[in-house]
Amino acid sequence: MKEKYSMRGVFTIVFFSVCLFYSEYVQAQIPIDASWGKGIRVEAKDSSFSLKLGLRFQTLYEGEKYLESGNWNEQLLIRRYRLKFDGYAFKPNIKYKMELGISNRDTRSGGVDEIGHTANIVLDAVVKWEFTPGVELWVGQTKLPGNRERVVSSQNMQFVDRSLVNSRFNLDRDIGLQLRAVQGSGVVFREAFAISMGEGRGVVVDNPDNGRQYTTRFEVLPMGLFKSKGDYVGADIERQPSPKLAIGVTYDYNKNTPRSRGNLGSFLMDTDNNFIYSDLSTWLVDAVFKYQGLSWNAEYAHRSSSDEVAGFGYGKGFVTALGYVFKSNYEIAGRYTTVEPIGVNSSIGAAEEYTLGFSKYIVGHSLKIQSDVSYMDTTNDYIRFRVQMELAL
Repeated sequence: MKEKYSMRGVFTIVFFSVCLFYSEYVQAQIPIDASWGKGIRVEAKDSSFSLKLGLRFQTLYEGEKYLESGNWNEQLLIRRYRLKFDGYAFKPNIKYKMELGISNRDTRSGGVDEIGHTANIVLDAVVKWEFTPGVELWVGQTKLPGNRERVVSSQNMQFVDRSLVNSRFNLDRDIGLQLRAVQGSGVVFREAFAISMGEGRGVVVDNPDNGRQYTTRFEVLPMGLFKSKGDYVGADIERQPSPKLAIGVTYDYNKNTPRSRGNLGSFLMDTDNNFIYSDLSTWLVDAVFKYQGLSWNAEYAHRSSSDEVAGFGYGKGFVTALGYVFKSNYEIAGRYTTVEPIGVNSSIGAAEEYTLGFSKYIVGHSLKIQSDVSYMDTTNDYIRFRVQMELAL
C-alpha cells in the first residue's frame, strides 16, 4: 500500500511540474530545445535557470538454464524506468541533478531486512557548485566516486547489465559532500573526495552508533580527454580518433556500517534485533582504453576489515572486457569476471562468469538493442541469455 501511494505521489509531482513549465512557456515564451536522446531543455530568457527533462526505460527478457537440474527460468520485465531533471539555478556555475527510478525493479526493497528502512525512488538529488574553474563542491545524494563500471550510467552500458564485480563491491550512492577537481590539458588529472553517511541512499534508520564513509579517487588520462566523455560511456561508439587511456584508483573507508556491503545489502542484526557493525575498507582500480571502435576495460576490487564479522561482504574480484564497434554500429564484445570471498565469514560466494555480447546502436545509447549469453561457474552452474531494448528521450 505504501508503494502504491509513493508511486502516485511521484506521478503527481511529475504531472504538475510539466504543467508548471508549460504554463511558464506559454506566458513568457521561454525557449525550448529538444532533440532525440538529448531530452527537452528550457531556459529562462534572463538566463536565471535552465531545466532539461529526460526519460528512459529498458525492456528486458532473461532466461536461465540450470545445468544440473535442467530447469529453465525466464522473465520479461521493465528493468529500469527513469525520470531525470538537470540544469542550472541562478547562475550557470550552480548546477543540479534529480533522478527518479520508478519501475518495480527500481522501487522495491533489496531484502526483508530493508523494508521500511530505505526509499528507493529517489536516486539523485544533488547540487554542484563550481566555485572556481575546474573545482566543484557537490551537496546531496548521488553516486560516490567509486569504480568506473558503476559510475557509467545504466543507459550507457556496453552489455545488458554490469558485472558481478560491480554488484558485489560497488559503492553506489550516498548522502553527503563531495569535492571534485580537474587539472591539466595534455595529461589530465582528476581528484574526488567525499564524506557521506555510509549507509546508502534514502536510509532513515535510527542508528546511534553510525560512523561515516570517506572516499577518495584519483584518475590520470595520459593521452588527454576522451571525445564526448567517452571514458564514462560503454563501447567506443564515438570511435575515438586517437588512442585514449584512463586509469583510476579509489579507496573507501566505511566506518561502523550495519549493512553487509556498506551502502548496499541487508542490515545485519543479532538475535536481540540489535545492529551488527563492521568497518569496511575497499580498494577499486580500473582502466579503460579506446581507439577507433576498439575498447578495452578492466577493474579490480578488494574489500576487507581488520575485524571480519560474519555476514559482511569481504572479498575480491576482477573483470575485463574487450569489444569492437563496426562502422555499421553493430558491436561484439566479450567479458570475463571472477569473484572470490575473503575469510570463512564472508557473504560473498565464489563465482566465474564468461559473457559474449552483441549490440546494435541505432541512435547511440539512446535507442539500442543489446543481447548477451553467459556461462556462470558457481555452486549451481547455469547458462543465461538476455535481450534488452533501451529507449531514451
